[in-house]
Amino acid sequence: MGYYLSRKMGAQIQGKWKSMSRDSHLVASPRVVNIEDLRWLAKRRLPKAIFDYLDDGAEDEITLRENCRVFCDYTFRPRHAVKFPAYNSRSTVLGAEISFPAFLAPVGYSRVMHPGGEVVAAAAAGNAGTGYTLSTISGHKLENVRAATKGPAWYQLYLVGGREVAEGGIERARNAGFNALVVTIDTPVAGMRERDLRNGMTEMFAGSLFAKLPYYQSILEHPGWLMAFLRDGGMPRLENVVIPEKGPMSLMDVGSALSRAVVTWEDLKWIREMWRGPIIIKGVLTGDDAKRSVDEGAAAIVVSNHGGRQLDCVSSSLRALPEVVAAVNGRAEVLMDGGVRRGSDIVKALCLGARAVLIGRAYAYGLAAAGQVGVARALEILRADVDRTLRLLGCPSVAALDASYLEKTRNG
Repeated sequence: MGYYLSRKMGAQIQGKWKSMSRDSHLVASPRVVNIEDLRWLAKRRLPKAIFDYLDDGAEDEITLRENCRVFCDYTFRPRHAVKFPAYNSRSTVLGAEISFPAFLAPVGYSRVMHPGGEVVAAAAAGNAGTGYTLSTISGHKLENVRAATKGPAWYQLYLVGGREVAEGGIERARNAGFNALVVTIDTPVAGMRERDLRNGMTEMFAGSLFAKLPYYQSILEHPGWLMAFLRDGGMPRLENVVIPEKGPMSLMDVGSALSRAVVTWEDLKWIREMWRGPIIIKGVLTGDDAKRSVDEGAAAIVVSNHGGRQLDCVSSSLRALPEVVAAVNGRAEVLMDGGVRRGSDIVKALCLGARAVLIGRAYAYGLAAAGQVGVARALEILRADVDRTLRLLGCPSVAALDASYLEKTRNG
């Protein structure tokens, strides 16, 4: 009921921020032909600290780079001189049909990147025929986000604020009509993101006026972002982490709260009691954790290293994927995120056994660059890439993809 009551409000909010996109004409230009072009636009629009938060990884960023590079270890084995009546890039994830095998991943602090944040990203996903995952670390109310999209929507759960607060978020997500719950298991503490420290992210979010002074120049050099940020009310609060008798948590409290909110396998017992729909376990890199996830009732698993933002020097997601697929052995759906920048990356992940991929930075660059139209452009680029790759491979559908279409050229 809450979902339908919020539809009108969601549409109004979506329209408000869609009109605020000053750079919308740039993403429609022929100059924007790939995700890296959107990354460049995001870097130009955002202050350095905000862009680096989106772009950076942990410590030496080895895993961050490897997530993208590892796709080069596989080359395609196409079937030539074949023709099919049609090519089908549609896929099904947890019973929901999507236009192509890519779902939007949870991205925290989206409202800081663009005032429309999670609302306009969800709207763009729905318009493109795919789904959206809302992070707990979000600046818009989950009811408004769900109302903004026509597609499937998942709620990603952190235990920030404790069990009582998390239970409140789960109940709201259920009432709002979210289709699945994503439980992230790889964040016992925040990773060591050195760019954030150098850029003064803590001081900018939580410091005194004096502590902020050294970082003002970068902000003032980006007046377009600054004006939109101020019109939106400045630093948002976490609308979906509501502390009893205090209200929504402030962004400054997140780091310390994460260290007190470790998710364990034991927590899944009460989470399953609260949430009767599908549960997805995100942050799996080994066969052992994959088996444990299925044993604990997971309907799907996301092979993920958190975009290289947590523990550095762990396996890239693509490299871990075959082990997880083998361990699950068809008992749950296997998804993957990390390093996807082209439709051919999506195809390679599917060849290695993924049902679909989650994309994070790929759409967040578009969001930061131009709001809803930027996200829409990112999805348009990736979907066209997938369609073209299927045709060039001589493969009639994403369902027909398998390891025979790949050759591994480098072991590691």
